[in-house]
Amino acid sequence: MNFLRFAARRLAEMAATLLGASFLIFGAMYLAPGNPASFLLSGRSASPEALRAINDQYHLDDPFVVQYLRWLGQVLHGDFGRSITYRTDVSRLLADRLPSTLLLVAMALVLVLVVGLLLGRIGAVRGGAVDSTILVTTTFAVGTPSFVAAVLLQGLFAVKLGWFPTSGTGDGLGDMIWHLTLPAVALALYLIGMLARVTRAAMLEILGQEHVTVARSRGVAERRVISRHVFRNALGTVLTTGGLIVSTLLICTVLVESAFSVGGIGQLLELSTTTKDFPTVQAISLIMVGLFMTVNLVVDLLHPLVDPRVTLGSRRSAA
Repeated sequence: MNFLRFAARRLAEMAATLLGASFLIFGAMYLAPGNPASFLLSGRSASPEALRAINDQYHLDDPFVVQYLRWLGQVLHGDFGRSITYRTDVSRLLADRLPSTLLLVAMALVLVLVVGLLLGRIGAVRGGAVDSTILVTTTFAVGTPSFVAAVLLQGLFAVKLGWFPTSGTGDGLGDMIWHLTLPAVALALYLIGMLARVTRAAMLEILGQEHVTVARSRGVAERRVISRHVFRNALGTVLTTGGLIVSTLLICTVLVESAFSVGGIGQLLELSTTTKDFPTVQAISLIMVGLFMTVNLVVDLLHPLVDPRVTLGSRRSAA
């Protein structure tokens, strides 16, 4: 019952936060200079009648609150409006481009979890020269922005060596994975370094605790000590970075997709922002906020299962 009450409360908080975010997202576009009508006219002069027809079609002359409430009602029914740039439903645009972005984020997330956790664990357990090498490597990774990694990887492995395509998403799952390998590595590089350092620090802290010393003194195998008493307890600390990892992946997809011309929602967001395509920008921004909040909710629910010292509603370990 405590779990259900906590989940219900968090869902209610999430809904309220999304409502507030939707208002900010809708209003932010109207604070930027320019307007959709000027883009549709492509710099040409227009008669008052033509301008009025455009404003009437997209309800641009309605009061801000009226426009927001109309948009919110449509969103609640799954209708994100019609794209001003592409002259089609935003939902159709998202349905065409979202799979590429989700696959790219999933591939990058797998790389972050597998490589980041492995490097952090090896560095904490092995120590010495191995640990120093991992620290130097992860420092380089953390200091390399995603767009810089994208340019370097594309220049070396796509242009010079020709091992991977320079752009596009490919056809079919296998071809898509091949096309998205370099973008996924560029997207994951910074987070691999961050997660490895967080994992290493958490494990080193636990290695010095009394229960680890007691387990070793009782003759428990070192591999079991590391897996059950150290790495498992460190996962609680690592799990708290889940929201940061996903939010960083979503933000950096805009840069990486543009560099590799992936054609996902990240690149669509960049193009739509440039052309003042209000409905498309608002829909993508709201989806990204929703994904980020969903990940945070999952982390909150999973944390007590991973670390029994943590109670529902708190991410702090017991002293």
